[in-house]
Amino acid sequence: MSDHDHHDGADDHGHDHHGEGDGSHGHHHGDDDHSHGHDHDHHHHDIDDLEAAVLTISSTRDVDDDPAGDAVAELLREAGHSVSVRRVVDDDYDEIQTAVARMADRGDVDVTVTTGGTGVTPDDRTVEAATQLFEKTLPGFGELFRRLSYDDIGTKVVGTRATAGVVDGMPTFCLPGSENAARLGTAEIIVPEAPHLTGLARRDAE
Repeated sequence: MSDHDHHDGADDHGHDHHGEGDGSHGHHHGDDDHSHGHDHDHHHHDIDDLEAAVLTISSTRDVDDDPAGDAVAELLREAGHSVSVRRVVDDDYDEIQTAVARMADRGDVDVTVTTGGTGVTPDDRTVEAATQLFEKTLPGFGELFRRLSYDDIGTKVVGTRATAGVVDGMPTFCLPGSENAARLGTAEIIVPEAPHLTGLARRDAE
């Protein structure tokens, strides 16, 4: 099953292509084990005003026809963050990997969100390309996303491989390419957790 079955049949690998953590338990273990007994300092490193990159992985869309990317950008801006990069990237392994790596290298991108390419069709390559760059994985993101998605699409959640990890200190979230999935993952997980995860990922570099 391709991710384009995910959420109202919208295309996951974004056939939407071209154009330009741990959640509730994180403050006890997993993302921040050192914080036991120090809850008052738990969010000390949060980055409240994030600069985000939104990459749509698709060979058929452009930035003027990109409902999933529009949804991610809208929700990030509504939460007080900025979108400094908005691009459509072809669903090619090397192009996806290069695009994500460049976001980490720019210096003005705190977090990257990709939409599309997380399904199981042969041209769904986002997960393979992105995970090779992860210095740390965030398995709770995909787990929670599928749990939340189950209420909407039932057992079709097995067809999405949404994932997240840290690339050179930059949290990177890979969402399906449907607008509903993009809204769900951004509103329910990325917006609440990205400031904290970004601060944690960069703490040792401060």
